[in-house]
Amino acid sequence: MAGFLPFGILIVAHPLALIFDPYKTKFYNLIPKLWATASIAPFFDIELEGLENLPPQNAPAVYVSNHQSIIDFYPLLTLGRSFKFIGKNTVFLYPGIGWAMYIVGMIPVKRMDIRSHLEAVRRCMDLVRNGASVFFFPEGTRSKDGKLGDFKKGAFTVAAKTGVPVIPMTLIGTGEIMPAGMEHVVNAGSVKLIIHKPIKGNDPEILRQLARNTILDTLSIEAQKKKGLS
Repeated sequence: MAGFLPFGILIVAHPLALIFDPYKTKFYNLIPKLWATASIAPFFDIELEGLENLPPQNAPAVYVSNHQSIIDFYPLLTLGRSFKFIGKNTVFLYPGIGWAMYIVGMIPVKRMDIRSHLEAVRRCMDLVRNGASVFFFPEGTRSKDGKLGDFKKGAFTVAAKTGVPVIPMTLIGTGEIMPAGMEHVVNAGSVKLIIHKPIKGNDPEILRQLARNTILDTLSIEAQKKKGLS
């Protein structure tokens, strides 16, 4: 039922947002932020690191992160940024939250459908060129074992062709709280979200490698810290 509250508010606000701010939809930022913060507060704390690395609110960028759990969206939404998520098309069918995602301009993608992926990249470039930001999970799916998967090139193609920075982010702890494939389980724990320094360039492959190495190294460092404390 919690997903219906933001959906109802967005339905009322949607016509005005389309008229005055069709690309960034900045009005929508506060609603998901408050909803996400309220939803996770009873279950786990979020530690944010590297907030100084975030670009100005009005500056378009391509944000990327590792993907461990279905709850990864919640810590990201608490940042209050106006990025458009690229997500699996079936998520948009979920009552309430899925419909809300569609209204605010999130971009659905069909897995294993090349045309769908190319259309998503085209739409992302259009959004970025009009001042909006976009968000990708470049692994394309949630990690089943906590290991970082290979990164697909779509996000980095958008950044290279539009000239905006890539903002890598590392999520830690969500996979332990709600593991992939075990959405009925909510374990105790905490979440850390690390925002890394922006990366710029005109070669998608170099951007892809730099972003993945940044996140991979951070996951390794955080895992060593955890071992040292245990």
